[in-house]
Amino acid sequence: MQGKFEVFIGNAVDRQWYFRLRAANGKIIAQSEGYSRKRNALKGIAAIKKCAGRAPIVILG
Repeated sequence: MQGKFEVFIGNAVDRQWYFRLRAANGKIIAQSEGYSRKRNALKGIAAIKKCAGRAPIVILG
């Protein structure tokens, strides 16, 4: 199994769309902010896929 993005609606109160990235072992390794629309959550996933491989590592401490 490989890692995967999961897109879902938050609790009944906030009704926001979220995504999370699960590693191959099933652990959540990243989770998004809330989005008012599913398409915006999908755009967030696309942005991560596009730039994550080129993003530098910055150690703050």
